[in-house]
Amino acid sequence: MADGTKRTKRSAGLLLFRRTPTGPEVLLGHMGGPFWARKEAGAWSVPKGEYGDDETPWDAARREFTEELGLPAPDGTTLPLGDTVQSGGKHVTVWAVEGDLDPADVAPGTFTMEWPRGSGRTAEFPELDRVAWFGLDAARGVVVTAQTVFLDRLADHL
Repeated sequence: MADGTKRTKRSAGLLLFRRTPTGPEVLLGHMGGPFWARKEAGAWSVPKGEYGDDETPWDAARREFTEELGLPAPDGTTLPLGDTVQSGGKHVTVWAVEGDLDPADVAPGTFTMEWPRGSGRTAEFPELDRVAWFGLDAARGVVVTAQTVFLDRLADHL
């Protein structure tokens, strides 16, 4: 910022969930790009993204769902799951929405970055390289650590 202060990064997302005979499941995305390619634990996330002062968290959550999954954000009753702060300091706000989708229908958005680092070359990567449904216990084992609070809060609502 022009005055030298650092702006807090804010992110918002939608956690899609469905009820199954064995319990609730949530849809998570595996983060795309070379840093996450060989990681599982801590490499899955609620579909979410950053937003600025010109957008509400709710609007950003719906926009990011569409951008990251290539599918429209689901309609339906929302459960506010509140906020958390991730290890890098990013503030994340999430809502849960009940719905269903086939992960095979996902057409993720992409981002461009220099790769390999320092090479001067850029490459394009998917925002999410795969999505999958997880039971809540399995999801706790793979999701970004700070986001487990959203799984706990969803379980409390259900």
